[in-house]
Amino acid sequence: MKHFLITAAGVFAGLLLFLVGVPFLLIVMAAGASKPAVTPAQAVLTLDLRDPLTDQEPINPLASLGRRSLSVMSIIETLHAAESDGKVKAVLVRLPEGGMEPAAADELRLAFKAFRATGKPIYAHSQGLYPSGVVTSTYMLGAATDQFWMQPASSFQVTGLATEDVFFKRFFDKYGVTADYEQRYEFKNAVNPYLQSDYTEAHKTSQLSWMGSVYRTGIATAALDRKQSAQSLMQTLEAGPYMAEDAKRLRLVDQLGQVRDVETALKAKAGKNAQLVDFEAYMRTQNPRESGSGPVIAVIEAEGPIVTGHDGSGNPFAGGSTIYSDDLSEAIYEAVDDKSVKAIVLRVNSPGGSDTASEQILSAIKAAKAAKKPVVVSMATYAASGGYWISSGASAIVAQPTTLTGSIGVYGGKFALGPALSRVGVDVRETHVGSDFSGAFGMGKGFSPTDRAAFARWMDQIYAGFITRVATGRNLPEARVREIAKGRVWTGVQAKQLGLVDEVGGFYQAVERAKTLAGIKGDAHLKRLTTPTTPFEAIEQALGVSASSVRTLAASAWLLGDPRAQSILDDMAEARMGAGHTTVKAPVSQLR
Repeated sequence: MKHFLITAAGVFAGLLLFLVGVPFLLIVMAAGASKPAVTPAQAVLTLDLRDPLTDQEPINPLASLGRRSLSVMSIIETLHAAESDGKVKAVLVRLPEGGMEPAAADELRLAFKAFRATGKPIYAHSQGLYPSGVVTSTYMLGAATDQFWMQPASSFQVTGLATEDVFFKRFFDKYGVTADYEQRYEFKNAVNPYLQSDYTEAHKTSQLSWMGSVYRTGIATAALDRKQSAQSLMQTLEAGPYMAEDAKRLRLVDQLGQVRDVETALKAKAGKNAQLVDFEAYMRTQNPRESGSGPVIAVIEAEGPIVTGHDGSGNPFAGGSTIYSDDLSEAIYEAVDDKSVKAIVLRVNSPGGSDTASEQILSAIKAAKAAKKPVVVSMATYAASGGYWISSGASAIVAQPTTLTGSIGVYGGKFALGPALSRVGVDVRETHVGSDFSGAFGMGKGFSPTDRAAFARWMDQIYAGFITRVATGRNLPEARVREIAKGRVWTGVQAKQLGLVDEVGGFYQAVERAKTLAGIKGDAHLKRLTTPTTPFEAIEQALGVSASSVRTLAASAWLLGDPRAQSILDDMAEARMGAGHTTVKAPVSQLR
């Protein structure tokens, strides 16, 4: 009886949590989306870039609870909408104190320049620039604005670009750990820290190559916007570090002042009744997921490592992004089957992943091309290894100058921990049936010569397949692809010179390329086929109940008379019937 009562109490507590906690959680989320704030007649948008950005919005809406939800794509789409919004008069950007992802800064810079081209000003404010990450990219973004402000007495440390790698080889040797890996080929250096105690010549060459390209691109772009020569700007920057006062004297920035000072200056420029409006608040008044008019171009987004399967995560609050091959290929096939879709823009931000998953996605891209629907890839921060595998078959590839791409190669292997464990009295023993290779990836010992030979043949086949796909997709001789492959990473500007990408530019340049390939004249309607799930559907996935049931539970709070729930749900109903605002709704397309 005691155990029964304990079990019953647990069930009751869980049911109470579900019936009360979940509805209130959903109601709180709905409150944020029910009535978007009205934009004042003279608005100055305040865009804060001091927190890390994702490239794309998370598919799971609960993953960003308690965190800022800005992404590069949401920023550029919102700025694009603000260009023609007569209420938006200016934008104030708060810059991070450290570095930014170079390609993200490139994409944002293009959006800033397009916004400024309408005659509306953008000011940037920095509370200091420090040498963490690619700070050159942060400076470049500030240089792209109408006025670059710095806080008085703050630090200006934009002197170069450095990275640091930690090598474990001697540590592993000391404790009996063997990193048993195969690489194809010498530039595929992701596992070098486990295999070496220092940079190999190829590793150092590759690192210096892409770092130098990123650095020179950032300097050249900033120099163009600051109306200086690249050589002069580089010399000035490398002679630092400076204080803010020195940076102004050297014409590296335009003005000194606190945040309140730049806000006052920008409001005065925007109009005497100008008001500051949070960028995210303004973003919620827009609906960039569906924009434009005319023939339809499907926009499909892919961010994170590439794996097989579909997103069936049981944790609705899990952060991070993953490209699931079932989901992404299904979105592409949906675009193929949709007769209104004339072209596809695939936004890729991925360091790579499973070759099997990548091949499934590439097959869907080939199907789209066979259906006479051109596919244009827009590369973000990186589209390397598996990210390049899926991109290689596209009709065209557009990359930012600092996008990290290529890495046409493969690696694989294991850690042999048996000797290390034996030192502390733990013994690993292996038993198998079938061929000896069935136990090749056991952790007890390294590869035998026979296992290594079989594994190496398998790696060779994957690498050869990668080469063939790139050669076919990019219309390059296989010999040429083998020459520039070997696992080497290239920046977008280098990849353009090598024939691995077609154009240097951002998302909207990719849209223009898609319009050209599809023969679309004038405007195009951008339609998202990878749409974030609703909060109700996220709870459905986590708890295994239907979305309609969760909505019913949320509505039950209204029926039970909770005045806050009544108010919020009434607001949602009113907003649905009103004109111009988008509230919580079923997405255009569901991926399962």
